[in-house]
Amino acid sequence: MRLQGKHILITAAGQGIGKATVLAMVAEGATVWATDVNPSVLEGFKGMEHVHTAVLDVMDKAAIKAQIAAMDRIDALFNCAGYVHSGTALTATDEDWNLAFNLNVRSQFWAIQAALPKMIAQGGGSIINMASVASSVKGLPNRFVYGASKAAVIGLTKAVAADHVRQGIRCNAICPGTVDTPSLQDRINSQADPVQARKDFVARQPMGRLAQAHEIAPIVVFLASDESQFTTGQAYSVDGGMTI
Repeated sequence: MRLQGKHILITAAGQGIGKATVLAMVAEGATVWATDVNPSVLEGFKGMEHVHTAVLDVMDKAAIKAQIAAMDRIDALFNCAGYVHSGTALTATDEDWNLAFNLNVRSQFWAIQAALPKMIAQGGGSIINMASVASSVKGLPNRFVYGASKAAVIGLTKAVAADHVRQGIRCNAICPGTVDTPSLQDRINSQADPVQARKDFVARQPMGRLAQAHEIAPIVVFLASDESQFTTGQAYSVDGGMTI
């Protein structure tokens, strides 16, 4: 098994890409700490072998530190939590900007800062950050705040990789396209015409369909495994052709 013996922490693990990654990692032999701010979405892991669940608000720096301190070791960290704001520079508010950067970027900084000492003491570890094709990779309409925050995630990822490459630390980001998750459905439902909104999301995917969460999880498994031990500082697009 590719992750046998590895202890891995995942944020926003209760649904979507986070949940799919928990299942994929356990199937490869990992012991996973599945965390989420919403306790109800963690119920699905109850009784599952090799999965520990914990309520974790990634906007709480002390809680992040306590969660990582409670782990015997941490071989990989998947920073999956985030929020998607819609709008342009003309419609964005300071509140939107602050929330996006606090949740999408600062929470990753806090988790990385808490995990690094333990990883370095162990002799290494893998950090995987959730970015997006809507970032420095590609400009998408109505994703001003979100795209800026995810570009920052890519910059953060490369900086951590450069700073700690000689200490056995690998840090990479994943950049999904449009993924059919509960989060996406919430955004679709908030539109005046949800049916048309879904069609619009599908239309921007060159493959003509949305990704499924289980199609994103394998790249996270790869980056957490020893198969990627010569890989760091990279942003992997898993986007159905959006960046061709």
